[in-house]
Amino acid sequence: MTAFDLAEGDLRTMRERMLAGDLYRGADPELEAEMRQAAVLTKAFNDSDPRDSAGRRALLEQLLGSVGAEVEIRPPIHVDYGSHIHVGARTFINFGLTALDVAQIVIGEDVLLGPNVQLLTPTHPVDPEPRRAKWEAALPITIGDNVWIGGMAVICPGVTIGDNSVVGAGAVVTRDVPADVVVAGNPARVLRPVHGG
Repeated sequence: MTAFDLAEGDLRTMRERMLAGDLYRGADPELEAEMRQAAVLTKAFNDSDPRDSAGRRALLEQLLGSVGAEVEIRPPIHVDYGSHIHVGARTFINFGLTALDVAQIVIGEDVLLGPNVQLLTPTHPVDPEPRRAKWEAALPITIGDNVWIGGMAVICPGVTIGDNSVVGAGAVVTRDVPADVVVAGNPARVLRPVHGG
């Protein structure tokens, strides 16, 4: 019996399946309502007055799962749900973040994200039959404290990036990154330690 067959007979809601990291269908009324609410809040944030820092902060607190002190996020941002994203204190996120938070995305403290970074939790079956039937799943992304991710980097589903590491601009990170290293390339690979080397 395949995961596809098991998914067809699963009695959980699509939201329950999604949050468990199992196969689910996104075209579900409950999930679509959550995504619409996120889209409304995202639009309000993206259209907000740059002089209204308190109003922007209030919108982020409504949109995201949690937002630490002294966080700066420059619009525009793009999310699926927003509520599965947690951002640590003093983190700076430059223009154009795409954070597809079907699974949880945890961004640590004192993190720097360059422009147009993509944090992508969704996965799709390689087998064409369940993919055609619109089944999908997701794996969480965790970014440690004091990480710097260069512009246009892509962080793939299930990746954890260790504390103090640096991800080069344009890198495609397909597997976990240890703490205290510099990675770059497609797929990203460790180039050296952050200190010396």
